[in-house]
Amino acid sequence: MKNFLALAISTLLLVSFQLKAQTTDKGMIRGKVIEEVGALPIPFAVVALFESGVEQPAITLQTDENGFFKFSNVKFGTYKVKVSYVGFGALYVNEIVVSKADIDKNLGSLKLAAEQNNLNEVVITSEKPVIEVGADVITYNVSSSILAEGSTATDLLKNVPMVEVDIDGNTTISGKRSTRVFIDGKPSDYMTSNIADLLNVLPSDAIEKIEVMTNPPAKYSADGEGIINIVMKKGFKVGFNGNVGIAAGTQGNNNANANASYRGEKYSITGGGAYRSGLGKNSSESYRTNIFPDTTFYYNQFNNSRSESNGGNFRAALDWDINKKQNLRLNTSYNTNASNSLSGNDFYYINEEEITKRLRNQINIGDNGSNNFVFNADYSLNTDTAGGKLTAGFTVNANNSNGLRSFERSYAFPANLNPSLQQNDNEVGNRGINFNLDYDKPVFKKRDRLEFGIAYNYRKNDNDLLVQNFNYQTQQYSNNTELSNQFFYNENILAGYLSYNYRKSGWSAKAAVRSEYTNVNFDLSTGEIYNVNPYLSFFPSLSLNRFFKKRYNIGATYSVRINRPRENTLNPQVNNADTLNISYGNPNLSPSYTHQFDISFGAFGNQWSFTPRISYSSASGVIERYRFVNPNGISESTFSNVGTNYSLALMLIGNYRPTKKISANGNFSVIQSNYTSSINSTLNRGGISIRSRAGFSMQLPYKTAFEANLNYNNNVSAIGRNRASINTSFGARKTFFKNTLTARISANDPFRGRRNATYNEGLNFISNTYGVANTNNFVFNLNYRFTKVKTNKVTVPPPPTTSKTKE
Repeated sequence: MKNFLALAISTLLLVSFQLKAQTTDKGMIRGKVIEEVGALPIPFAVVALFESGVEQPAITLQTDENGFFKFSNVKFGTYKVKVSYVGFGALYVNEIVVSKADIDKNLGSLKLAAEQNNLNEVVITSEKPVIEVGADVITYNVSSSILAEGSTATDLLKNVPMVEVDIDGNTTISGKRSTRVFIDGKPSDYMTSNIADLLNVLPSDAIEKIEVMTNPPAKYSADGEGIINIVMKKGFKVGFNGNVGIAAGTQGNNNANANASYRGEKYSITGGGAYRSGLGKNSSESYRTNIFPDTTFYYNQFNNSRSESNGGNFRAALDWDINKKQNLRLNTSYNTNASNSLSGNDFYYINEEEITKRLRNQINIGDNGSNNFVFNADYSLNTDTAGGKLTAGFTVNANNSNGLRSFERSYAFPANLNPSLQQNDNEVGNRGINFNLDYDKPVFKKRDRLEFGIAYNYRKNDNDLLVQNFNYQTQQYSNNTELSNQFFYNENILAGYLSYNYRKSGWSAKAAVRSEYTNVNFDLSTGEIYNVNPYLSFFPSLSLNRFFKKRYNIGATYSVRINRPRENTLNPQVNNADTLNISYGNPNLSPSYTHQFDISFGAFGNQWSFTPRISYSSASGVIERYRFVNPNGISESTFSNVGTNYSLALMLIGNYRPTKKISANGNFSVIQSNYTSSINSTLNRGGISIRSRAGFSMQLPYKTAFEANLNYNNNVSAIGRNRASINTSFGARKTFFKNTLTARISANDPFRGRRNATYNEGLNFISNTYGVANTNNFVFNLNYRFTKVKTNKVTVPPPPTTSKTKE
C-alpha cells in the first residue's frame, strides 16, 4: 500500500510540474442565487458583472433553472456583481478579485431577501466564515479552517459546534443520546461496521463541509435524534487541479494524501487517496465499592495500553452532465485499517477491613484488521422548466473485520490460584443496499416546494465469535462452547415521506410526515431465534420561521425521531475480556421514540451573528447501558429500555468578525436531564450537562494566519456522570510561491494529554474511573496545490429572450 501511495503522489507531482508552465490570463466567476427564506433557487434572476470603477455592466446574463450562473473568460482584475429579481431587493457583491492565484472565483450561494427584508449591499472580500448558522443546520466550512489542513474527519469534528468526540472516536451531537453520521446525505453506518475507523482515515482535504442537523429534513432517515452530514468535495475547479500533502506528528501520528480532479465542459473526474499511521497510549484507574447487606468489599483496577494503527482511504468519482436536464454521478471508495495493541491490567480485591486479599495480573494482546468497499450512483432529471426535479440514488457496500485477541491471566498472590490463557477470534461481515427515489417541485409560482419520495434500506450482519481456552496439561487450545457462537442479523426498512414548504413575505412554513416499516430478525448459531414483530412508525415534523426588520429571524420546530436497537445492542454474545466486568447485548430491546421541540432566535449584523436556542425533548423507552454487581463481585453490563428522559436545553451560538482579518466564534449549552427508570431506583436521577466551545482565527502579515479552539464538556448520564473534559488546539499557517505551497504547524492539547473521569452508581455499587490519553501532539504539515485551467472549453448559453422583460 505504501508503494502504491508513493507512486500515486509522484505521478500527481510530475503532472502538476508539467502543467505549471502553462498559464492563462483569464478566469471565471460563478455562483448560485437562492431565496433568503427557504433557500430555494431563483431561476432567471438577472446577474450583471461590472469592472472596477465602471458604471455600465460588462456582461449581463440570467441564472439557469436551478439558480446557477457563470461568467467565463473573465480577465484578471477586480469586479462587482449585481443580482436582481422582481419582488426582491438587489444584492451587490463587491471586490471580487480574479487572479492567477484564484482563477475560479466561486461566490457560493447568494441570498436574495424580499424587498421588505433586504439588507441592502453585501460585500464579499474573503473566504466563507468557518461556521454558518441556519434555522435547522450548523455548517462548518472545512476550507476556511487552518486546523483542517492535513488532518482527518475525526480531527475536524472535534472543533465543530455542538459536536462531541470521545476518546474512542465516537461522535455525538450535544444533548442527543443517539446521533447518526451521514456521508453525502447517506448513512455511514450502512457503509462500515465501525464509523470511528472510517472517520479516522477520511482526509480533511476531501471534505467540503460538515453539517450538524438538529431537525433533519423528512427525506433523511428518522433514526437518531440528530444527524452529522459530511459533505465530500465533488471536484475542484475547471481544468486539471488538485493537491498533495504530508503531515508528521510528535506522537507518531503521520499521514499523506493526494487529490486530483479534471473538469471539462460536461463532466468531471475526481480521485484521491490517503494513508495514515497512528500511535495511541492510554492509562486509567478504577475504584469500585461493592455494597451488600452482609459485607462491603472493593475492586481497584489499574490499566495501561499501547496501540499502533495504520489505514488507507481511496476514492474515485465521475460527475457527468448528460445534457441540460440530466446528471449522473458515480463514486466509489475503499477503506482499510489495521492495528495491534498491548495492554496490562492489575486487579486488586480488597475486603471489608481494607486488606488486599488477591492481586491478579492480565496481559492483553490484540491484532485487528478491517476493509470496506462502497459504490454509489446518483441520477437527477430536471423534469420541467418550472423547477421540477427527480433524483434516484443507489448504494451498495460490503465490509469485513477480523479481531484476534488473547488474554493471559495470572495471580501475584495467592500464588496457588490457577492461571488462564484465552483467545478470542471475532470475524464480522456486513452487507448493505440502499435505494432512494425523490421528487420535488414548486406548485405556486415558485413560492413553495412540494417534496415526496421513497427509500429502501437492507443490512445484513454476520458476527462469528470463536473463544478458545488453553489447556496447560495438554498444551493445546480447546473450544469454549459456552462463549463461542455466531450472530446473524437482518434488517429491512421501507420508508416514504411527503413534505411541503411555503414562503411569503418573510414567512416560511414547512410540514412533513415520514413513515417507516421496519422488519428485523436475528438468531444465534446455538439455536436461539428471536422474532421481532414488524412495526410501522410515523414521524411528523413542523417548522415555522419568520424573518423581520432586516436582520432578525425567529423559528419553531417539532419532530418525532426513533432510536432503533441494532446489532451492537441486541447481540447477546458475552464479552469477558475483563472477567470481573463482563458485558453483553439485550435481544429483547424495543425502539425508543423521542419528541423534540425547538425555538430559535437569530440576530445578524454585518460583522456578527447571535443565535440562542431553547430545546425540549421527551423520550420513552430510552436505550442506555446500565450495570449491576453480583454477590461474587463480578459486574455485568448490558442495555435496556431504562425508562423515560426529559431534557431541557439552552444553547447560545455566536460569531463575531470585528475586521476582515479577525474572526471569533463560540457556543455554550446548558442541558437539564431527568431520567425515570422502571428497572431500579438508582436510575431515577437528574442533572445538568454543560458544553462549551470557543474559537478564534486571525489573518496576519506575510501570508500567515493563526487559529485556536477550546472545548469543555461535563455530561450527565442515566447511571452517573462524565466529569469535566477539556480539549485545546492551536494552529499557524503560512503560504509560499503564490499560494501554491502551504506550511502549517498545529498543537492538540499541548499542555497535557486529554483526561477523563466518570462516576457511576448502581443499586449495590459506586464506581469512579480516571483516565488519560496521549492526545498532546504537535503536527507539521506541508500541502502543495496545483491548477491548470482551460477556460476555452467552457461556454455560457445565451440568455433567454425574456431577459429584458424580467429585468
